[in-house]
Amino acid sequence: MADHIRIRRKPGTWTVRSGGAILGETTGALELSEGDLAPVIYFPRDDIAMAFLDRTDKTTHCPHKGDANYYSIVNKSSVTENAVWTYENPLDAVAAIKNHLAFSIGESIKVEQV
Repeated sequence: MADHIRIRRKPGTWTVRSGGAILGETTGALELSEGDLAPVIYFPRDDIAMAFLDRTDKTTHCPHKGDANYYSIVNKSSVTENAVWTYENPLDAVAAIKNHLAFSIGESIKVEQV
């Protein structure tokens, strides 16, 4: 694993909300810390209501994690484009984030420990 990436299990219960709707809740959250960037919480895919997510064509590449695929969040009041990403086939060094989703935290998206 790149020296500047650390993945650790986050204790407690974590939720993700969009537009007031709860998209998921988990006790299996992972925190990925990468250099000076803010840590990112990754949720197991099985703990997310995938019916709220629509796969997009967007992809990006990280030399330390691999190729990311994106989803938009669709709820009654809005669509938040490319707000969710996942590494479906991450590099071996970060294999722990496979089958996990991360969310762009902002005005309409909240990730919280409850």
